[in-house]
Amino acid sequence: MGNTAGKLVHFVHQSLDGYIEGPNGEFDWPSMGPELSAYSHELTGGDKVFLYGRVVYDFMASYWPKAEEISDHEHDLAFAPVWRAAEKVVVSRTKEKADWNTRVINDDVVAQLAEIKASGKDLVLFGGSSLASYLTEHGAVDEFRIFVHPVLLGGGRPVFEKSALRHKLDLVETRTFDGTVTMLRHRPAAAEQ
Repeated sequence: MGNTAGKLVHFVHQSLDGYIEGPNGEFDWPSMGPELSAYSHELTGGDKVFLYGRVVYDFMASYWPKAEEISDHEHDLAFAPVWRAAEKVVVSRTKEKADWNTRVINDDVVAQLAEIKASGKDLVLFGGSSLASYLTEHGAVDEFRIFVHPVLLGGGRPVFEKSALRHKLDLVETRTFDGTVTMLRHRPAAAEQ
């Protein structure tokens, strides 16, 4: 028996008006209560590969290696060692190398990610509208888990960039965390797979 193929899950926090960061790049609005934090750890635990575009990776790499020095939030303290130990992939046209168990992919992105999935590993794409849009256009995303927070940012970076293609999705689950954040879990419609 061969390996079961892994999947690529897009895991992103967004405001009610559809933004992943505010007009000035702020990301101080997600509410990580105990239920959402536990679910996040479940989703990112195990033998997952963390996937980033360059901008989000640089943001994460500036915070998680020293999170315990910056924050005393329970979620941050629990996730920081997970982040440091996890295998990571950053997709970038300009970055040549990265620290913290990170492989850089500069070309043949979809094919290289398909190889990782073929090995049986799951990838978790964290935010990043450019990479999320690119991978969606190329049919590489197997599942979308969008966490809608009760805030209106009034502008900023949208969850997805504009696309020339329409993608039909199937809603497979909704769930509320901590009485405030709603997860919308979608998969590409069967006709599009």
